[in-house]
Amino acid sequence: MAQPLLLFGLGATKAGSGWLYRYLRGHPECRMKSVKELHFFDTLQAGRRPRRLRKLDAAISAEARRADAGQTRALRRVSALQELAEVTHAATDAAYLDYLMRGRGEARLVGDITPAYALLPADWLRRMQALSPGTRFVYLMRDPLARLWSNLRMVARRDAEGAALGPRANRLMAEWLDGGHRDVAARGDYAGVLSRLDAALEPARLFLGFFEEVVTAPVPDALCRFLGLTPRPAAATPVHEGVPATLDPDLRARALARLAPQYDTVAARMGRLPPSWQASCGAI
Repeated sequence: MAQPLLLFGLGATKAGSGWLYRYLRGHPECRMKSVKELHFFDTLQAGRRPRRLRKLDAAISAEARRADAGQTRALRRVSALQELAEVTHAATDAAYLDYLMRGRGEARLVGDITPAYALLPADWLRRMQALSPGTRFVYLMRDPLARLWSNLRMVARRDAEGAALGPRANRLMAEWLDGGHRDVAARGDYAGVLSRLDAALEPARLFLGFFEEVVTAPVPDALCRFLGLTPRPAAATPVHEGVPATLDPDLRARALARLAPQYDTVAARMGRLPPSWQASCGAI
């Protein structure tokens, strides 16, 4: 049996990683774990394994209570989380690979889609690349302002609902403009991510795509060719955009000015920008 390709989906955050996971999980030539974001390498790199295990244990307990209440899906979730906890506890590349390959059957691709991997330093990306001769990386990029606003609305939703969400998200945008929310900024730092990817990876191992084009293509041919898969139509599944809210025009203008280097970096790297990105740039 031929060794399957190993895929790492790197994000960016709020740029189609959920769509990518659903598409590949539904492809008959792929074997994706039922837990989307495995957070194996970022947990190890940051020294957060005890914290991650506590979080997994809490999730297992919560799902076990749902299973006791008769929710059959929760029982499967318990098993999946326990399996992930075991490999996280083992914390070795060999255990991780065995975990991904387990139950793969005739699959031509196995993978791990964790947007946080885009924040890893170059030496960790090299380590991931070396796991298999067939390792591939996919990094999807979304219009910087649209991605940022979606990310901030997601954060705002944690402590605000309904009519309060819009004002809360706008306050978060103002805080971001004042230098806050560095984690959100890092997740949309295409210039920094591309620099690390270029330093770490062989060019043939990396697929760069625009969120706006990949997720709307009836058949994502280029992506399938890159991953060695038979092209297959994408299901008409809406991308999870989150709760809508209106961005204050002044904050929008200031954010676009701050994000101008991101647009410039991607344009230089890709040789073009999608129409929606160009429309945003026109407002800078």
